[in-house]
Amino acid sequence: MNVTELSIMTLWGATTLYAIAMVAYAIRLARVADETAAARAVDRDRARVAVGGPAPAKAAAASSAGGASSRPPRSAKAAGIARATTLVGAVLHAVGLTARGIDAGHVPWSNMYEYTISGSFFAVAVFLIVQRRRDVAFLGAGVTGLATIALGLALTVLYKDVDTLPPALQSYWLVIHVSIATIVTGILSVSFIASVLQLMRDSRDTRRRWTGRRFRFLDAVPTASSLEALSFRLNAVGFVLWTFTVMAGAIWAEHAWGRYWGWDPKEVWSFVIWVLYAAYLHARTTQGWAGRKSAWLAIAGFVALIMNFTVVNLFFQGLHTYAGS
Repeated sequence: MNVTELSIMTLWGATTLYAIAMVAYAIRLARVADETAAARAVDRDRARVAVGGPAPAKAAAASSAGGASSRPPRSAKAAGIARATTLVGAVLHAVGLTARGIDAGHVPWSNMYEYTISGSFFAVAVFLIVQRRRDVAFLGAGVTGLATIALGLALTVLYKDVDTLPPALQSYWLVIHVSIATIVTGILSVSFIASVLQLMRDSRDTRRRWTGRRFRFLDAVPTASSLEALSFRLNAVGFVLWTFTVMAGAIWAEHAWGRYWGWDPKEVWSFVIWVLYAAYLHARTTQGWAGRKSAWLAIAGFVALIMNFTVVNLFFQGLHTYAGS
């Protein structure tokens, strides 16, 4: 087996494990919600008995069975499977990414294929790092789902054989500028998932939308304000790093093309992304745009980031066309 085959095989392995993890995280959410609903029902029935009411037979049986059983809740089993498959998938992902770099002879983020496998790795890595500090398993289904889609598209649609770097990319700025951009992509991907869940939970709590048994999993998600706080922290870090990305890109452009700014489509969209996240941070901290408004603004910034990577790369002509597939 050569290095190319090793990279592809391990990346497909990571894709499969992320898909399994996505399902396991989704099952965990559903089971946590069911267990929470059952516990609330038992508490209500106990309160009813305490004031002299009859104890419903089902609640009494559930309470008795719960007290007699020492087995861990079903959600814990799903959580264990999800964590294990995500961790092993991340290891395989790292191996595939490293093998691609060795095969190419340079850092693996010089085209859309390499950027996709790198950005999706950093998204999972950010999720795992945050998970060590606080329980964010409720983001797991979204993060591993995005990673599964990204790797699947990379391996089937965006794949590109190893090739010699264009002259403009033969610079140490490739390591500095693009590596920070891929890390930012990972951070903002996790924040995007948090913002989407924030909107769904807020709609459920205040507008009575996303209700019914199909969306009971939202009961296992933190409050909208907690999700907003998490998203804000991630977006703040991502904004600082994206600012450095834009500045480093301008310096690199001066070295490569003799000018700091040339209104290239990629440069313009990078600035648009910066403006959207700057507006988000400013509006939330000084103008009171907390809640749904800030969430929509953060989502708009992430959509612009994805458009910069896809639409601009594939359909706009400019000095960054080497990033196309």
